[in-house]
Amino acid sequence: MHTLLKEKGIIYDFNKNHEPVLTIASGSTIEIETYDCFQNQIQSAATPISELDWNQINPATGPIYVEGAMPGDVLKVRIKKLEIADQGVMLVGPNLGVMGDRISEMKAKIIPIKDGNAMFNDIPIPLNPMNGVIGVAPEGEGVNCGTPGAHGGNMDNKMVTEGATLYFPVFTEGALFGLGDFHAAMGDGEISVSGIEIPGKATVTLDVLKGVQLSHPMLENAEVFTQIASAPTLDEACKLATAEMIDRIVEKTSLPISEVTMLMSAAGQAEICQVVDPLMTARFVVPKWLLNRLNIDFI
Repeated sequence: MHTLLKEKGIIYDFNKNHEPVLTIASGSTIEIETYDCFQNQIQSAATPISELDWNQINPATGPIYVEGAMPGDVLKVRIKKLEIADQGVMLVGPNLGVMGDRISEMKAKIIPIKDGNAMFNDIPIPLNPMNGVIGVAPEGEGVNCGTPGAHGGNMDNKMVTEGATLYFPVFTEGALFGLGDFHAAMGDGEISVSGIEIPGKATVTLDVLKGVQLSHPMLENAEVFTQIASAPTLDEACKLATAEMIDRIVEKTSLPISEVTMLMSAAGQAEICQVVDPLMTARFVVPKWLLNRLNIDFI
């Protein structure tokens, strides 16, 4: 199994011009270490927030060149294991997140991890280790790691956790995969602009899929298939994720769009991933029992 240490490959944007720090064969499994989204700059409540280097925000570890990946392919990413550190951090500040217009000063809070919970003061919050930034190099110019898009990036989708499988459209040779921005727990929306930010390590298996058409990331777990999409507004992101999912089911079943739309309205779920990044991210979720009844191979 390959290992990529966080110090060996730090990127602040997904970019086809980056030189890969590691080359692996399709089907390889790799352990990838990550910094937290502040690049581990906040280690205690006494850390002066005014002294943070904001050029070191949202680093990802990578990029990883996957042999055989070419534009038009799909990169399959199986998240086999997520491990997190014993301490996380949260942050609020003026003009950050949903409530930033009512918060007057920057404030950070250290969150210890203890006995399977994140301790917010004396309130235990169940852990849901998840990966906020994950994706491949986009087709055109580089996209900073704080922004989501068709390439993945900062989707902040709490379903990107252990046991999930993601599918990314490949835009450049080798895919140039990277990940970062772990959270010990995060609610849908990430409304303060941070989850419980934490360093960690992901064990993932990367496979190149040929002959699969995809324009935006998808996610699969034991129960559901999910279409993820990002756009300037939440309305647009929700509509895009829903339309992409319905179009895929129409293509796979040859059912009329009117029938599939009614079926999705009855059994599908339009959900929020995050509402605080430069683009908003939504997902449309379909249970696998329904896809099985439709007798379709989704990917």
